[in-house]
Amino acid sequence: MDKVTLNRINKAHPKIREQLREDYLYCNNKLLGKGVRLRFAWVYRTDEEQNKLYYKKPKVTNAKGGQSIHNYGLAFDIVLLYDKNLDGKFEEASWDMVRDGDNDGKSDWYEVINFFKSRGYEWGGDWQRFKDYPHFQKSFGYNWRDLKKMIKEGNTITDLKNNIKYVNI
Repeated sequence: MDKVTLNRINKAHPKIREQLREDYLYCNNKLLGKGVRLRFAWVYRTDEEQNKLYYKKPKVTNAKGGQSIHNYGLAFDIVLLYDKNLDGKFEEASWDMVRDGDNDGKSDWYEVINFFKSRGYEWGGDWQRFKDYPHFQKSFGYNWRDLKKMIKEGNTITDLKNNIKYVNI
């Protein structure tokens, strides 16, 4: 397991947090083989973090602060880590969608995609307008406009440990 990812999961929306942790651990312990680990590059993002990505060159995201499901703790982006010499250090980050680092005859990326889709997460690679291959979300039928309005109206719950206000869904 990856402690960085577990810390990031701790900031996911409380409605998905425990299931996301279980799903993440399953991926690492049962799905991916030796020498491959799943990392969540992002889970929750502040509006400020989102804006930094929005204005970054080359373009990283189409969403400004408040316009991403990440800003509500309901999304995560993946990257696969590879331990090239099996020393436990996982020194390579990869977004290669065809690589089979654990040599089980299946793309590591698609093993993760198929698992999370089976668990009810929407995959950005299935979107029609643009593709976001590392992205997954569980938005419960809300779009960012709905979520932003709910926050503005005070329909929130507060996570005191992380000092984050989440939409009460």
